[in-house]
Amino acid sequence: MRYTGPRNRLARREGQDLFLKSSSVDTSRPLGFAGSLKKGGKLSEYGQQLREKQKAKRIYGLTEKAFRNYYKKASQKRGVPTGFTLLSFLEIRLDNVIYRSGFAITRAQARQMVNHGVFLVNGKKVDIPSYQLKIGDSITVRERSTDHAVFREMMEQKTFPPKWLDSNLKGRTIVVTRLPEEDETESAVQVQSIIEFYSR
Repeated sequence: MRYTGPRNRLARREGQDLFLKSSSVDTSRPLGFAGSLKKGGKLSEYGQQLREKQKAKRIYGLTEKAFRNYYKKASQKRGVPTGFTLLSFLEIRLDNVIYRSGFAITRAQARQMVNHGVFLVNGKKVDIPSYQLKIGDSITVRERSTDHAVFREMMEQKTFPPKWLDSNLKGRTIVVTRLPEEDETESAVQVQSIIEFYSR
Protein backbone atom coordinates (compact mmCIF):
# COMPACT_ATOMS: atom_id res chain seq x y z
CA MET A 1 0.00 0.00 0.00
CA ARG A 2 1.31 3.45 -0.91
CA TYR A 3 2.04 5.78 2.03
CA THR A 4 -0.43 8.69 2.19
CA GLY A 5 0.57 10.35 5.46
CA PRO A 6 2.65 13.50 6.08
CA ARG A 7 5.63 13.77 3.72
CA ASN A 8 7.84 15.44 6.31
CA ARG A 9 7.45 12.38 8.54
CA LEU A 10 9.13 10.23 5.88
CA ALA A 11 12.03 12.66 5.58
CA ARG A 12 12.48 12.77 9.35
CA ARG A 13 12.39 8.97 9.42
CA GLU A 14 15.36 8.82 7.05
CA GLY A 15 17.15 11.79 8.59
CA GLN A 16 17.39 13.70 5.30
CA ASP A 17 15.24 15.64 2.85
CA LEU A 18 13.77 13.25 0.26
CA PHE A 19 12.46 16.08 -1.94
CA LEU A 20 8.86 14.93 -1.46
CA LYS A 21 7.59 18.49 -0.92
CA SER A 22 8.04 21.75 -2.78
CA SER A 23 9.85 23.25 0.22
CA SER A 24 12.73 21.76 2.19
CA VAL A 25 11.91 19.65 5.24
CA ASP A 26 13.35 20.13 8.71
CA THR A 27 14.91 16.79 9.70
CA SER A 28 16.32 18.02 13.01
CA ARG A 29 13.63 16.00 14.83
CA PRO A 30 14.23 12.52 13.40
CA LEU A 31 12.07 9.45 13.96
CA GLY A 32 12.71 5.77 14.57
CA PHE A 33 16.03 4.37 13.34
CA ALA A 34 17.19 7.78 12.20
CA GLY A 35 16.45 9.10 15.66
CA SER A 36 18.50 6.40 17.33
CA LEU A 37 21.42 7.25 15.06
CA LYS A 38 21.22 10.93 15.93
CA LYS A 39 21.36 9.99 19.61
CA GLY A 40 24.50 7.90 19.17
CA GLY A 41 22.93 4.54 18.33
CA LYS A 42 24.28 2.35 15.55
CA LEU A 43 22.34 0.36 12.99
CA SER A 44 23.29 -3.19 12.10
CA GLU A 45 24.39 -3.91 8.54
CA TYR A 46 20.91 -5.28 7.83
CA GLY A 47 19.35 -2.17 9.37
CA GLN A 48 21.43 0.10 7.14
CA GLN A 49 20.43 -1.88 4.05
CA LEU A 50 16.78 -1.77 5.05
CA ARG A 51 16.88 2.00 5.52
CA GLU A 52 18.44 2.51 2.08
CA LYS A 53 15.75 0.37 0.48
CA GLN A 54 13.01 2.25 2.32
CA LYS A 55 14.55 5.59 1.39
CA ALA A 56 14.66 4.69 -2.32
CA LYS A 57 11.04 3.51 -2.23
CA ARG A 58 9.98 6.80 -0.67
CA ILE A 59 11.98 8.97 -3.05
CA TYR A 60 10.36 7.33 -6.08
CA GLY A 61 6.96 6.90 -4.38
CA LEU A 62 6.70 3.12 -4.85
CA THR A 63 5.03 0.32 -2.93
CA GLU A 64 7.13 -2.57 -1.63
CA LYS A 65 5.69 -4.92 -4.27
CA ALA A 66 6.46 -2.54 -7.15
CA PHE A 67 9.99 -1.85 -5.89
CA ARG A 68 10.73 -5.57 -5.46
CA ASN A 69 9.47 -6.25 -8.99
CA TYR A 70 11.89 -3.65 -10.36
CA TYR A 71 14.72 -5.37 -8.49
CA LYS A 72 13.75 -8.80 -9.87
CA LYS A 73 13.59 -7.40 -13.39
CA ALA A 74 16.97 -5.69 -12.99
CA SER A 75 18.61 -8.82 -11.54
CA GLN A 76 17.56 -10.85 -14.60
CA LYS A 77 19.33 -8.54 -17.03
CA ARG A 78 22.73 -10.00 -17.86
CA GLY A 79 25.91 -8.08 -18.60
CA VAL A 80 24.91 -4.91 -16.74
CA PRO A 81 25.30 -4.25 -12.98
CA THR A 82 21.99 -4.90 -11.22
CA GLY A 83 22.18 -1.69 -9.20
CA PHE A 84 22.60 0.55 -12.22
CA THR A 85 19.86 -1.31 -14.10
CA LEU A 86 17.50 -0.89 -11.14
CA LEU A 87 18.07 2.86 -11.00
CA SER A 88 17.71 3.10 -14.78
CA PHE A 89 14.28 1.46 -14.62
CA LEU A 90 13.24 3.93 -11.93
CA GLU A 91 14.66 6.94 -13.78
CA ILE A 92 12.85 6.26 -17.07
CA ARG A 93 9.43 5.96 -15.47
CA LEU A 94 7.13 8.57 -16.99
CA ASP A 95 6.40 10.28 -13.66
CA ASN A 96 10.10 10.56 -12.85
CA VAL A 97 10.95 11.98 -16.27
CA ILE A 98 8.22 14.60 -15.87
CA TYR A 99 9.73 15.58 -12.51
CA ARG A 100 13.36 15.51 -13.66
CA SER A 101 12.50 17.62 -16.71
CA GLY A 102 11.21 20.44 -14.51
CA PHE A 103 7.53 19.98 -15.40
CA ALA A 104 6.53 19.25 -11.78
CA ILE A 105 7.72 20.37 -8.35
CA THR A 106 7.76 16.86 -6.85
CA ARG A 107 7.51 13.29 -8.13
CA ALA A 108 4.15 12.99 -6.36
CA GLN A 109 2.84 15.97 -8.30
CA ALA A 110 4.19 14.51 -11.54
CA ARG A 111 2.46 11.22 -10.78
CA GLN A 112 -0.84 13.01 -10.15
CA MET A 113 -0.56 14.94 -13.41
CA VAL A 114 0.10 11.73 -15.34
CA ASN A 115 -2.89 10.08 -13.65
CA HIS A 116 -5.04 12.99 -14.82
CA GLY A 117 -3.97 12.49 -18.44
CA VAL A 118 -2.04 15.74 -18.80
CA PHE A 119 0.70 14.21 -20.97
CA LEU A 120 0.93 12.50 -24.35
CA VAL A 121 3.71 10.07 -25.27
CA ASN A 122 4.39 10.01 -29.00
CA GLY A 123 1.00 11.67 -29.52
CA LYS A 124 -1.02 9.21 -27.42
CA LYS A 125 -2.41 9.85 -23.96
CA VAL A 126 -0.63 7.86 -21.26
CA ASP A 127 -2.03 7.96 -17.73
CA ILE A 128 0.22 5.28 -16.19
CA PRO A 129 2.96 6.84 -14.01
CA SER A 130 5.13 3.70 -14.22
CA TYR A 131 5.13 3.73 -18.04
CA GLN A 132 8.67 2.90 -19.17
CA LEU A 133 10.02 5.34 -21.73
CA LYS A 134 12.51 4.55 -24.49
CA ILE A 135 15.15 6.46 -26.40
CA GLY A 136 13.45 8.79 -28.87
CA ASP A 137 10.13 8.97 -27.03
CA SER A 138 8.55 12.41 -27.19
CA ILE A 139 6.38 13.71 -24.35
CA THR A 140 4.04 16.63 -24.94
CA VAL A 141 1.37 18.33 -22.89
CA ARG A 142 -2.21 17.73 -23.97
CA GLU A 143 -3.55 20.87 -25.63
CA ARG A 144 -6.20 21.65 -23.03
CA SER A 145 -3.60 21.34 -20.25
CA THR A 146 -0.88 23.60 -21.69
CA ASP A 147 -1.89 26.48 -19.42
CA HIS A 148 -1.72 24.39 -16.26
CA ALA A 149 -0.72 26.56 -13.29
CA VAL A 150 2.22 24.34 -12.36
CA PHE A 151 3.92 25.01 -15.71
CA ARG A 152 3.71 28.77 -15.15
CA GLU A 153 5.12 28.28 -11.66
CA MET A 154 8.00 26.11 -12.86
CA MET A 155 8.96 28.66 -15.55
CA GLU A 156 9.68 31.14 -12.77
CA GLN A 157 12.16 28.76 -11.15
CA LYS A 158 15.57 27.57 -12.27
CA THR A 159 15.44 23.93 -13.30
CA PHE A 160 18.36 21.69 -14.25
CA PRO A 161 17.15 18.73 -16.32
CA PRO A 162 19.64 15.89 -16.79
CA LYS A 163 21.55 15.75 -20.06
CA TRP A 164 19.73 12.62 -21.23
CA LEU A 165 16.51 14.62 -21.50
CA ASP A 166 15.81 17.43 -23.96
CA SER A 167 13.38 19.50 -21.91
CA ASN A 168 11.55 22.52 -23.31
CA LEU A 169 9.23 23.84 -20.63
CA LYS A 170 8.17 26.83 -22.71
CA GLY A 171 7.29 24.60 -25.64
CA ARG A 172 5.80 21.96 -23.28
CA THR A 173 7.89 19.14 -24.78
CA ILE A 174 10.35 16.54 -23.50
CA VAL A 175 12.42 14.11 -25.59
CA VAL A 176 14.37 11.14 -24.20
CA THR A 177 17.61 11.53 -26.16
CA ARG A 178 19.41 8.63 -24.46
CA LEU A 179 19.32 6.50 -21.34
CA PRO A 180 20.84 7.90 -18.14
CA GLU A 181 24.42 7.09 -17.28
CA GLU A 182 25.39 5.88 -13.82
CA ASP A 183 26.35 9.32 -12.52
CA GLU A 184 23.07 10.79 -13.78
CA THR A 185 20.75 8.69 -11.61
CA GLU A 186 19.40 9.66 -8.18
CA SER A 187 22.49 10.45 -6.09
CA ALA A 188 20.67 10.12 -2.75
CA VAL A 189 20.22 6.36 -3.28
CA GLN A 190 23.02 4.02 -2.15
CA VAL A 191 22.00 1.27 -4.52
CA GLN A 192 24.63 -1.28 -3.45
CA SER A 193 23.02 -1.52 -0.02
CA ILE A 194 19.67 -2.24 -1.70
CA ILE A 195 21.19 -5.04 -3.78
CA GLU A 196 22.75 -6.54 -0.65
CA PHE A 197 19.39 -6.33 1.14
CA TYR A 198 17.54 -8.27 -1.56
CA SER A 199 20.44 -10.72 -2.02
CA ARG A 200 20.17 -12.05 1.53
